[in-house]
Amino acid sequence: MMTATVSRLPGDVAFWDEFLAAVRQRLGETTKFSREEPLAAKTTIRIGGAARLYAEPGSVRDFQTLMVAAAAAGIPVFPLGRGSNLVVPDEGVAGLVLSLAHEAWAGFEPRVDGLLWVGAGLRLKNLCGLAAKVGLTGFEFLEGIPGNVGGALRMNAGAMGGWMFDVVEEVRFISLDGTLRTASRAELHVDYRHCAELQTAIALGALLRPVAPAEMESVARQIDVYKKKRQESQPRDPSAGCIFKNPPGNSAGRLIDQSGLKGERVGDAEVSPIHANFIVNRGSATSADLIALVRKIRKRVVDAHGVELEPEVLLFGKEWRDVL
Repeated sequence: MMTATVSRLPGDVAFWDEFLAAVRQRLGETTKFSREEPLAAKTTIRIGGAARLYAEPGSVRDFQTLMVAAAAAGIPVFPLGRGSNLVVPDEGVAGLVLSLAHEAWAGFEPRVDGLLWVGAGLRLKNLCGLAAKVGLTGFEFLEGIPGNVGGALRMNAGAMGGWMFDVVEEVRFISLDGTLRTASRAELHVDYRHCAELQTAIALGALLRPVAPAEMESVARQIDVYKKKRQESQPRDPSAGCIFKNPPGNSAGRLIDQSGLKGERVGDAEVSPIHANFIVNRGSATSADLIALVRKIRKRVVDAHGVELEPEVLLFGKEWRDVL
């Protein structure tokens, strides 16, 4: 969440309507700006309510306009990528949800110096496929992560032994006050599932360094290897990805499995029988179901192993500490 310092957020309908009307006239025609936008279908787990305000900026200028206006009104801002690694509360999100769904943020530009510029809205799956077509390696581990570049930067996404910031040279982002900044990898504070600067800013794109040129067929084969491994080890049902962070020197999935929780359900939220660190939506799960199941998992693992699991997925618009 990104917000200015305010005592409380106005909750009446008129406040949101007036903000929408005042800001909409300052935006370009390519920018979508709406009220009470349903969010469930924009997430990979398919649960949750609506955003009080929702925008898909079509330009840097409109991005800045929205960020500055929200800060001035004391409205929290929540960036939304492909909707993975997050859970939307049933009551929705009291703030401005900013999505990078507009094609302006899906750029893929190989450069003559061997580096690669990608927009934050580019799907990771597309990044892998496009890189393979031009013979660039080093991004294959991102195959199958159901997110975009911006989300992968914010969370320092990882899979198959690789991490997003392993291949990052620099990141361009926009701060709460609308300021644009470009920072090198060395200037950013990155650790496990976290980039500090992007907790209070939104990535617009990144300059990446491929490992080396390679034949397209060779890159495609490696992508297929990772894809097969992922399909065999992770559920296909709607989920938000891994629910908990791995404790130091341990595996959250293994601890949950050893606690006998595979298949455990609350409503239509279920601990996946395939991978215990995934909660899947069996049809009509609510965020209340998922939160109740998270509480049950944490208690069982503490009782059995003395380890308190920390959620990895975001509770969109809220803090886990307020509901656990």
